[in-house]
Amino acid sequence: MLRIQEIVNSIFTSKTYVIYKEGERLAWLVDIGDVAPVMAFLKENKLTVAGVFLTHGHFDHMYGLPALMEQEPEAKIYATAYTREMIASTKLNLSKYNETPVSYPGDNVLVVQEGDKLQLFEGEAPMEFYETPGHNPGCLTMVLADKVFTGDAYIPGIGVNTTVPKSDKVLASQSLDRIRKLAEGRTVLSGHQIDNYLRLNG
Repeated sequence: MLRIQEIVNSIFTSKTYVIYKEGERLAWLVDIGDVAPVMAFLKENKLTVAGVFLTHGHFDHMYGLPALMEQEPEAKIYATAYTREMIASTKLNLSKYNETPVSYPGDNVLVVQEGDKLQLFEGEAPMEFYETPGHNPGCLTMVLADKVFTGDAYIPGIGVNTTVPKSDKVLASQSLDRIRKLAEGRTVLSGHQIDNYLRLNG
């Protein structure tokens, strides 16, 4: 049975999701912020990271990459081409304007795009990738069985933030309609703890 552990990070209450299967050793992450609680959970459950899926390249969704790669050097990172560019640049990922700039120009970033699928665990549904730009050109929505990982492209109950650089209101609206259709009958796992996100961005 697939399991998903949610971890709320310290920066902007972004979220990291740990996907694993009972009885298996590999785990997959969606976004990565605070590494310490992730590693504690992995150790407790005897798990090793196979890969990290990035919903987009803003620093609050990827700032843990350098530290994670030090401890899980064999892990792969999956992202859109634009997100790969973003995470390598403190200016593009916006961490240049934060207290601790962070970038990750690693050569283990694999590009995924619309229509791609990746089998995470034998006998389970694959991860499906959908490009949903608007909040950011590189936004990626991922569907895994009855779960939808939406990052910041869709946070139920609040509007999509289109005030950040490179955002696009028209594309955000189009992507939002698409994500809502993908989410019908599924559970939405968004990129932030909603109540705290509203408080920080209200």
